[in-house]
Amino acid sequence: MAPVICSDPMPPELDPPPGVRDNASASAALGGSAAGVARLLSPTPARRQRRLAILVIVLPLLGVAAGVVTLVQGWVGAAESGLFLLAYVAVSLGVELGFHRFFSHRSFRAGRRLTLLLAILGSMAGQGPLLFWVAIHRRHHAYSDRAGDPHSPHWSAAAAGGGVLRRWWHAHAGWMLDAETTGLTRYVPDLLRDRMLFRIHCQYPFWALAGLFLPGLLLGAATRSWSGFGLGLLWGGLIRKAATDHTTWAVNSLGHMVGKRPHADARDHSRNLAWLALPSLGGSWHNNHHAFPASARNDHHWWQLDPAGWVVGMLERLGWIDRVHRPVLKPDRGTA
Repeated sequence: MAPVICSDPMPPELDPPPGVRDNASASAALGGSAAGVARLLSPTPARRQRRLAILVIVLPLLGVAAGVVTLVQGWVGAAESGLFLLAYVAVSLGVELGFHRFFSHRSFRAGRRLTLLLAILGSMAGQGPLLFWVAIHRRHHAYSDRAGDPHSPHWSAAAAGGGVLRRWWHAHAGWMLDAETTGLTRYVPDLLRDRMLFRIHCQYPFWALAGLFLPGLLLGAATRSWSGFGLGLLWGGLIRKAATDHTTWAVNSLGHMVGKRPHADARDHSRNLAWLALPSLGGSWHNNHHAFPASARNDHHWWQLDPAGWVVGMLERLGWIDRVHRPVLKPDRGTA
């Protein structure tokens, strides 16, 4: 997702987050100056947005290249591999279970502590601030594969008239280089009114950097070495980010280009990508999701792997969530 901090000022016609009535009171609520809060709430200049997007795209790939060197040199062991897997699963749950199914689609109800945890984990993935991520995704569903969809391979000025690779690139990551903004007040007025989520949104740079550096700090402390810090930053931070980003982006791009469509009446080109089910924690059952966007489960058959959906079931049994939405399937659906 594009690395924009905030895309709309808070308008007078919408109630701001509880206790936040203007920039001065927002400053008190968020612990900063009124001028700083005003800057956070203002749209990101197009040039700065493109530079941040390029950084988000390129830096993790440089980390992957460095990771290849560490593998060749034999510097990667169980600690680095385990740290990568732990970080990947944690932030991927933050994105797929939190940002996507919970915040974007309200597919279940959770208490404040779990809500806070999901907001932080999703922010640590570094795919964009909470409110922005949700606004982009809700806009995608509102205009899926039609004019207005921010990352469709089938419609956009950037992809129009292009070949398969050009359309794939736009939907995968190229759309982040576009200068357009998505209005928070139009797509996420419910989240804007939540003071806690508003704060997490505006603290995004801190949480995104924590997602990169925390693994390094953990491994560095465990090994009591700078090399441990560097390998933790590399494998638990940069390489993990490359993996989570391109998994999410593959759902956005390939999930509208290749794969099966058991729900052909989904009114768009969404498709299921079975081979991506585990890495995406079930998010790649994309045609299933577009047919039932409010559902907390994407697995429409027993053999469709949906790890995020399994976590939903566990949390429901523990009593940590309720009002879980599930799809109502016809007998001949959900078979691909």
